[in-house]
Amino acid sequence: MISLTSPVETRAHHWRAGIKLGALCASTLILFFIQNWLFQSAFLALVIVLYLLPGWRFFTHGLKPIKMLWPFIVLVGAWHWWSNELQQGAIIILRLLSMVALANLVTMTTRLSDMIEVVRFLTRPFAKMGFNTRALEIAMALVIRMTPVLIGKGQKLTWAWKARSHRRSGWRILLPFTVLALDDADHVAEALRARGGLTNND
Repeated sequence: MISLTSPVETRAHHWRAGIKLGALCASTLILFFIQNWLFQSAFLALVIVLYLLPGWRFFTHGLKPIKMLWPFIVLVGAWHWWSNELQQGAIIILRLLSMVALANLVTMTTRLSDMIEVVRFLTRPFAKMGFNTRALEIAMALVIRMTPVLIGKGQKLTWAWKARSHRRSGWRILLPFTVLALDDADHVAEALRARGGLTNND
């Protein structure tokens, strides 16, 4: 899940988070078990329609994070072309696009607090057994919140490199990006410690 809540209000914003997350899990299982490129293509077309229904602004807002998948698509496509398994490669690529797009759609139409509440409900039996479920809730929130932040910083590093050189940045921004990520992780850890760490509040 790579996007934050969409600024465009849709009907899905008012659906219960548990229903949307349950539908996402069920759809993912279906996509994994059906090895048919026609079905995968039709499913992806359905997902695209779901993005288009709220309007063009919603569609373009949701499409931006999906563009991050192109290196994986190229890699998977090249490997299956080399191994002469183009149909299997097409199925994997279509499945990947559908799964990520659906997950992104859920986060675009669901508040983070509502998703965390679902996780808290599902892990309540483990909390009663003495397990620290707060760590899972915090981890989920951090992944969803920090992913777009790190993507933005990576883009700024790329732009800074292009302003100073005509060569492609490529691996050259990997080290400064890693340093930025570790620095952010350190600040987040300090903030968590200042607020009591990951102990259960119950």
